[in-house]
Amino acid sequence: MKNINSEDKTAHENSDGLDVKQLLLRLLDNWYWIALSVFLCLALSYLYGKYKTPYYKISARVLVNDEKKGSGLSGGGDILGDIGGLLGTKSTVDNEAEILKTRHLMEEVVKDMNLNVTYYRKGAIKNVELYESPYQVKVLAPLDTIKATEVQVSFVEKGKVSVTADGLDTLVAFNHSFRIPDVGMVQIVENAAISPANENYSFSIMSVDARVIDLMSALTVEVKNKQVTIIDLTMNHAVPKKGEDVLGKLIEKYVQANLKDKNEVADSTVKFIQNRLVHISGELGGLEGNIQNFKQKNNLADMSEQSKLLVQTTGQYVNDLGKIETQISVLSSLQNYLKDEGKNKKVLPSSLIPTDMVFNGVVEKYNALTLERARRMIGVTESNPTIQLMDKEISSARADIETNIASTLNGFVITRNRINEQMKKAEGQVRNVPQMERNYLNLARQQQIKQELYIFLMQKSEETAISKTANIANSRTIDPAKSEIKPFSPKKAYVYLFGLIAGLAIPMALMYIKDLLNDKVQLKEDVTKATKAPIIGEISHQDESMAIANSSRSAISEQFRALRTNLSFFFKNKNEKVILLTSSMSGEGKSFVAINLGHILALANKKVLLMELDLRKPGLSTKLKLPGTVGFTNYIANTALKIEDIIMPLKIQENLFMVSSGPIPPNPAELLLSERTQSLMEELKQKFDYIIIDAPPIGIVTDAQLMASYADVCIYVVRQNYTLKQQLSILDELQKSQKMKGLSVVINDIQATKGYGYGYTYGDYGTSPQKTGFFNKLFKSK
Repeated sequence: MKNINSEDKTAHENSDGLDVKQLLLRLLDNWYWIALSVFLCLALSYLYGKYKTPYYKISARVLVNDEKKGSGLSGGGDILGDIGGLLGTKSTVDNEAEILKTRHLMEEVVKDMNLNVTYYRKGAIKNVELYESPYQVKVLAPLDTIKATEVQVSFVEKGKVSVTADGLDTLVAFNHSFRIPDVGMVQIVENAAISPANENYSFSIMSVDARVIDLMSALTVEVKNKQVTIIDLTMNHAVPKKGEDVLGKLIEKYVQANLKDKNEVADSTVKFIQNRLVHISGELGGLEGNIQNFKQKNNLADMSEQSKLLVQTTGQYVNDLGKIETQISVLSSLQNYLKDEGKNKKVLPSSLIPTDMVFNGVVEKYNALTLERARRMIGVTESNPTIQLMDKEISSARADIETNIASTLNGFVITRNRINEQMKKAEGQVRNVPQMERNYLNLARQQQIKQELYIFLMQKSEETAISKTANIANSRTIDPAKSEIKPFSPKKAYVYLFGLIAGLAIPMALMYIKDLLNDKVQLKEDVTKATKAPIIGEISHQDESMAIANSSRSAISEQFRALRTNLSFFFKNKNEKVILLTSSMSGEGKSFVAINLGHILALANKKVLLMELDLRKPGLSTKLKLPGTVGFTNYIANTALKIEDIIMPLKIQENLFMVSSGPIPPNPAELLLSERTQSLMEELKQKFDYIIIDAPPIGIVTDAQLMASYADVCIYVVRQNYTLKQQLSILDELQKSQKMKGLSVVINDIQATKGYGYGYTYGDYGTSPQKTGFFNKLFKSK
């Protein structure tokens, strides 16, 4: 008794942890399901790896001229660097990487390469995408909204193809237009360079926007090393050559866009300079004509010594004043240009004042913002928050330019006034110079100023023309688009590994879910977790009711012998001999346990009586094939009957007797409470060594509790895969309340599997059991 309780206590304490051995045994018992699952999952992995469309990684590298990180392509201090500063085209590697990600560039690629049409060759299992197809599809008049459509094409006769799609089934000739529902008017053009390999092809048409989204998701642009100005581009595509061409075309479009921006700045500068040259040329021509007329009128072929001295004295002032007037004229013209062009947000010419680096920096910032706004206006409207924010930045930059021009112009005006005052002083010293020569000097001074300005503008015009001719992109491809030899997806090793893991996980998950949803007793631990009542017996599955009568040396006979031995620890003296059997509900095997326990006790030369006191649904008589016409209910109701009238000997064992229930009464509980029942039990104790009472389920009626007062040991029968786990709370409540004396548990109908073993393995002890392994069966069959 002490050993049983201590072992049960230990099992109950360890029940909360994970029983690894139990888990492994459970997996070994279901190895064939696991093997089948692994085989199927690996087979699916093989099919997936074989028929899944492979994707290749196409890579390219672009070197960018980043002025913040080095001279890049143009080097430092050469003419290209100077001209780049003139046009205001500065860039950074991060900005260029973002430009390469823009949707506008990819949209141009899709339109140029007609990528919204994808061609396929029909296969037995899957369609194979083609880059070069025996026919080409041209969308002549697309609908406003194109729905993705797949069209089947068959070469049925020369010069014609059969076209099939949703709502379309027709025969069309090459170069003839026809309408596809949800797409628009299209035309199929024969590609004479490629002969059809078979008759069945197909193509899919989608909107340009949808195709752009697909390609953008497959494109990756990144600057991996921040110490260099190299941009890495990668694209995933199912057709390597097509992916290489798409990535190459994207880089080409990027270079073209970069050159277009530079040429736009150069064109704006040339236009401004040419307009100023026309105006200054007219003024200079007018002054030269006035000088010629003045000399002819006044006969001034030779200058006097005094005039020569005046010219030498004031020459330096004239030269300085000419430079100042040039700068004032340029700034004034640029100020008027700003007023005229203020509403159009066009780029401004830069580097017209080479000495003022602050002014040139402000103009370059304004041009960069204006070009960026024009680029973003391709896909958005004026009301877009980003455009409105950029408009504010452009207005702020324009205000900075106007402020700088006003400040610089004011400084030049002050300098000009100072030089004029000095010239007046010099002229005042020559009071004797004739008025005629002073007028000539004034005309000559104006001519020199206009001539200086004209020469300056001509120089800038030539520099701008040269810079536009020598324009190159601020980037170059150092590693052209090239596909990897092996596809990066699917990775067959990972696919097989996933299949193996899935093959192992699926049956384990199903077993776990099955156990999670199963509300019936499965393991011994299910009982030990629910109650501290000791488990004194574990009975394996048996199809026959009288297992011991048929073979007293079987494994189940040894299990009942173990139960008989464990019961001996519960009887404290010889007067305790009544065993009560009950359970949670009907069908848990109380009658089976009662018959075989009585038989095994009788084999020990003990007189054993089986009492069928389940008065509501008796089962012992049926299992023993007895009539049961006279029994307990007859004895209680008829005082004339004696004990000998209701005790029946059983043929299966000479020491085994039985009292049947008799007819089913209308008031079974009242009969059990009768005084005649108590006297019957006292008398029977005198005649028999053991009395086994087959009582009704305690979870349904109270009859078992009424009989518990006569019992010395109460056995609660639990059946594997039958008794509900929640019904074990009844057992736990009985154990805690001590309503039944000597309460213990017998687990019945245990399936002999590795995953549900209960620790008792008997075999056919003392015999030579027949081997039933797989190889033994195989050799036996041979």
